[in-house]
Amino acid sequence: MRVLEVFVVFLRLGLTSFGGPVAHLGYFRTEVVTRRAWLSEAGYADVVALAQFLPGPASSQTGFAVGLLRAGWPGALAAWLGFTAPSALLMLAFAVGVGNLGDVGAAGSLAGLKVAAVAIVAQAVAGMWSSLVTDRVRVALALGVAALLVVLPGAVWQVLALLACGLIGWRFLPSAHATAGHLPTVPVSRMTGLLLIGLCGAGLLALPLLAPLSGGWALLEATYRAGALVFGGGHVVLPLLEAGFVPRFLTHGTFIAGYGAANAVPGPLFTFATYLGAAQHALSPVLGALLATVGVFLPGLLLMAGALPFWSALSAQPAARAALAGVNAGVVGLLLAALYSPVFTGAVRGPRDLAVALAAYAALTAGRLPAWIVVLGCALLGQLVL
Repeated sequence: MRVLEVFVVFLRLGLTSFGGPVAHLGYFRTEVVTRRAWLSEAGYADVVALAQFLPGPASSQTGFAVGLLRAGWPGALAAWLGFTAPSALLMLAFAVGVGNLGDVGAAGSLAGLKVAAVAIVAQAVAGMWSSLVTDRVRVALALGVAALLVVLPGAVWQVLALLACGLIGWRFLPSAHATAGHLPTVPVSRMTGLLLIGLCGAGLLALPLLAPLSGGWALLEATYRAGALVFGGGHVVLPLLEAGFVPRFLTHGTFIAGYGAANAVPGPLFTFATYLGAAQHALSPVLGALLATVGVFLPGLLLMAGALPFWSALSAQPAARAALAGVNAGVVGLLLAALYSPVFTGAVRGPRDLAVALAAYAALTAGRLPAWIVVLGCALLGQLVL
């Protein structure tokens, strides 16, 4: 029953989560912390912090970890499948020409969905701030990280900022008062974790040797390498995918067309690889899409499952809890910076957009409406007035 519950929750998230990985983390928090209490606020922040340190798609890794903690390996698979399948199927359909999306970036409904993401992320930042930023040191860490990342965006600076927050938390936050993550029991042993991390590294070494054998191996290698080497997820994966696919498998124009569609569908942007796998001509569209989807997500999920038992054990140590308290404050700052750019700057183009964003925030907080209703309402309002 837990597995089915996880699948239904993440399927709904996969159908309604627009706005990129940071917005996804806001949607996840609403469902798994606020509405269902599967994790505590600090426990959820611990998972998000681990996802930020690892290469791969941060929001998909977070969802995978939540499913794993909630319902074991079947729950992890259910969470990933539910969240990924809607956008993957849409990208496959676009690649084979089912439907003519036209200029998806100009659609009013898409503008409304982007505005909804502003409200979702703002709610997540406010909720996490009240729980995790509780003294002057953590206020300084959160605002300092936000200020740094607004000026210097990028995955490298994110990782460095969180590492610095961990050191400052370890030095200046009393461990006796640091908030423990209280993660549920991780259903992965440390030995299994080491094997999973080793398997991820083995794939990175072995697939380049297999790539010359067939188009399928080459496709799998290109997507696996992109998923294993990208920090920050989302749009950061695009240059690696372009290097692997253009011009070997498809033209630059075909690549860009898929990128436009990927920004118009819910769920993880990594399903752009699904489109690329379906659009190439070395294999059938369905087989190519399947290989590309598995390839781009697999390394990040292996790393998350492999690292989680060590992360969970580390968070039980008093000194580590102090460090994690600093990291969690930094995560709030990271989300605050992302709320400004790219979420706010990419969605709010004028007074009407701002008015819809404020109304959506009021509906989420004062009105306590479910996030999916607010998202659909913003899409409809965007089609009418934006």
